[in-house]
Amino acid sequence: MKRYAFVLLGTALALTITRAAAGEEEKVLDQAPGRNSWPATTAEKFSIRKLSVEYLPSMSHADNLFGLRASDYRYNQDGWTRHGQKLSVFGRKLDPATLNGWTLEGGIFTQGGHTLATVDGGYRLALAKRTSLEVFVNRDWVETQTALDRGVHYTFGGVALDQGIGPHVTVVGVAGQQYFSDGNRRDHGRLRLIYQPSLDLGLTLQARFRAYHSSQEDVGRAYFNPDHYSESMLAVGWRQRYQGWTGTFVAGLGREKVSDAPLQPTRLFEIGLQSPVRASQSLRIRAGYNRSASFNGPNYHYRYALGEWIIRF
Repeated sequence: MKRYAFVLLGTALALTITRAAAGEEEKVLDQAPGRNSWPATTAEKFSIRKLSVEYLPSMSHADNLFGLRASDYRYNQDGWTRHGQKLSVFGRKLDPATLNGWTLEGGIFTQGGHTLATVDGGYRLALAKRTSLEVFVNRDWVETQTALDRGVHYTFGGVALDQGIGPHVTVVGVAGQQYFSDGNRRDHGRLRLIYQPSLDLGLTLQARFRAYHSSQEDVGRAYFNPDHYSESMLAVGWRQRYQGWTGTFVAGLGREKVSDAPLQPTRLFEIGLQSPVRASQSLRIRAGYNRSASFNGPNYHYRYALGEWIIRF
């Protein structure tokens, strides 16, 4: 999966270009509230190309802005093509140091004769010195060929709690429910244990677990839908700042269980780079690889690269 996003801001116009492969929204544990469009190349050769133009009348820096976005989508798979258009209003106000704050995007998305009111956002706040709470919601199309043809969409909402246990250990728990327009429901649970051996190195050792249960087994083959799914993973992460620049790295190996099928391997790898947060400009780059089951089926894997460049003029 390959995603390219180049954003030019000020009183501004922003241009975002995205090429992607669709998968489930699985970013809750990995990021603060809010998501950007993200890209890929998959085993199923299902791809998304997205072009967005944004107008940002209000911006103090990349984590504090408000704007309007017009997006054009193109889906492809083995000769099948589908176009979609989306108009949305979006904004975010985050503390760059803690990622506390809010992010929200609401819009109207049309494709294949179907129209959907979409929303994507969250709010994160500190409850205590070592405790943070995040609530999130996401409403969008299920991005497979059959689901798009039928107009199947989902609404996913939940809550995440971060709890520090001393200076070196953090536990993150997530509970959420995902409602599909075909009547299916998924109950999600996720848990992450993060150990930081040295507060100066930026190195973390992580144990991750996620699972869900689906209320219906038969969804007409519109998307991958086991009645039970779980994944356990061990990962190592790194985050380091140098003269305002921040570099990140994460790599993990795990096993997934799809209903009664034998265990299958999963893995992830990601690197990232972020410039200092300034009012004049910002650069963010992220690239990686992920292999785990998603809406497109088991043994799902994708590669992605995302770049965001903000210039105020």
